[in-house]
Amino acid sequence: MAEFLACPTVREAALYEKYVDGSVKCGLCERRCVIPDGRTGFCKTRRNIDGRLYTLVYGDISAVESRPIEVKPFFHYWPGSYALTFSTWSCNFDCAWCQNFHLSKTLPNPLKATFYRPEEIVKLALANGDIGLCASFQEPTLLTEWCLEVFKQGKAKGIKYCCYVSNGYMALEALRMLYDAGMDAIKVDVKGHQEVYAKYCGGPDVNMVWRNIRNAKRMGMHVEVVNLIVSGVNDKEENLEWLIEKHLENAGSDTPLHFTRYFPAYKFRNPPTKIEVLEKACEMARKAGVLYPYIGNVPGHKYENTYCPACNELLIRRYGYHVLKYSVTDTNNCPRCGVEIPIVGRYVGR
Repeated sequence: MAEFLACPTVREAALYEKYVDGSVKCGLCERRCVIPDGRTGFCKTRRNIDGRLYTLVYGDISAVESRPIEVKPFFHYWPGSYALTFSTWSCNFDCAWCQNFHLSKTLPNPLKATFYRPEEIVKLALANGDIGLCASFQEPTLLTEWCLEVFKQGKAKGIKYCCYVSNGYMALEALRMLYDAGMDAIKVDVKGHQEVYAKYCGGPDVNMVWRNIRNAKRMGMHVEVVNLIVSGVNDKEENLEWLIEKHLENAGSDTPLHFTRYFPAYKFRNPPTKIEVLEKACEMARKAGVLYPYIGNVPGHKYENTYCPACNELLIRRYGYHVLKYSVTDTNNCPRCGVEIPIVGRYVGR
């Protein structure tokens, strides 16, 4: 373990409790792993070394790239802009259909890490012309200690926004720390009802995900919710009704809700989601009172676009992650009927 402690990516964790027997309880996510000396928790990025908990992935960056904000997807948050997007390794979930399993199923190795200092990432974003910083690709909660410093430095240097693309399972204290450090948006994937989490994702509690969505909204963060509709798993009408009801209850009618198309990946080989199922979900959401339902992973579909909920004026036309037309006024109103459209940040063409 001594060689790990000399690595720049190994730092004492921000959130944990010490026990008298030398074990520790991790407080980063709602798994709340109790970890004996010399062992790691569920995500394999936290190790107990001599009765102290260390993150093994502080600034250990597995991927970094400038990407459109619409890819995340964020549709009501700095539209048209680019964010420097980065990730580390592993995950605190175990989803059978993981789309980025080459990152989330790879364990960190501090002896072979690619280390970025926080100031290096901020400098790279500014040099690229990116106006945002985004932790994504695999679960960003595991990178939180590093992100706290990156977001603080980014905002101090003129970065417009900082965000997470997350499964939403961080501890509430971690969410508050990120908000205090400058994180102002989170996109949360809701996998489905509790049976989906238990059978396919390693057993997390979906109620904690909804709790974090609710609290992120209360803190003042911009929130968007995504449901990947997986064929034969969460595509039944009663599953969609449950999700829409929970969304309205916890996120609110003006929070965008994205239904995205699943494709076979990792261990899962069910056929891709039928487009008519996505359309039905979107129409169910609109009928129930969700003002901004969307379809994802179907480039060119009409439900990729943003429409005024009052007069149905086409406000933002998209093709995939490209913004083709932007008609929302500078004061975030519909140009036809004047209703306010909840968009954070101005449109940024590039």
